[in-house]
Amino acid sequence: MKKRTKTPITSSNIIIFVITFVIAVIFVFPIFFNIMSAFKSNADILRDALAFPTELYTESFKYLLTKTDYPKAMLNSAILTVGSIIAMVVIIPMAAYAIERTNNRWTNAIYVFFLFGMMVPFQVYMIPLFKQLNMMGLFGNLLGPIMIYIAGSVGFGVLLYTSFLKGVPREIEESAEIDGCSRIGIFWRIVFPLLGPVTASMVVLQGLGIWNDFLMPMLVLPSGQTKTMIVELFYYVGEFSSRWDMIFAGTTMSLVPVLLAFLSLQKYFVKGVSSGAIKG
Repeated sequence: MKKRTKTPITSSNIIIFVITFVIAVIFVFPIFFNIMSAFKSNADILRDALAFPTELYTESFKYLLTKTDYPKAMLNSAILTVGSIIAMVVIIPMAAYAIERTNNRWTNAIYVFFLFGMMVPFQVYMIPLFKQLNMMGLFGNLLGPIMIYIAGSVGFGVLLYTSFLKGVPREIEESAEIDGCSRIGIFWRIVFPLLGPVTASMVVLQGLGIWNDFLMPMLVLPSGQTKTMIVELFYYVGEFSSRWDMIFAGTTMSLVPVLLAFLSLQKYFVKGVSSGAIKG
């Protein structure tokens, strides 16, 4: 049996470990503080925000789930996220596949056009975009932001998928074409199953952004009606007083789907990002 050699402990390793530990604490502390505060009353939070809860206060969760529109707001967030992600996974890989496999000056121009769209700030085209949504009858319903999310993700998605497709051998596609498989059939039956890691990366990155988005639902969805989860929590922040217990309880509930999705797709997410970086 081969013995494992121990890595010598050096001063540089200790420094790297300390720096990594400090960075990890900085990133983890807000989540820990949020969860800890979710089980405290508003008075306890205002009295001493950093103190541990003396008892598990769950009235904030009960109130949000039974006395407010927060469950409907979470449903709206889920519809926006799931609907946008499904459309992205259906549309963007096909666009990236056509660009990568055709590889002529026209598809290269389209590729550059998509990348250029990533460089334009949202605030630049925000007002014309809302006017266009109003003209199309999409202002004030969930379909409007879904279309905006899809269009806004095309540049990043095409970049991610084309980088990964460079490592997919063309020989397997040629074999399927000889067997009489159509181009659409080749993509969905042979190529797309190989894109699992990069698809997981796309789902995690874009899904997280949509789930936590505030500006788009705040501006596009009608006022006075139930909006998305983050927008509903925003109404508990007042100019002179705020219900921090409701805010922390709501954000804690919003963390659960995100953590479950990331933990289930973690290995594919890391593989997809690293493969795309190497092949790109």
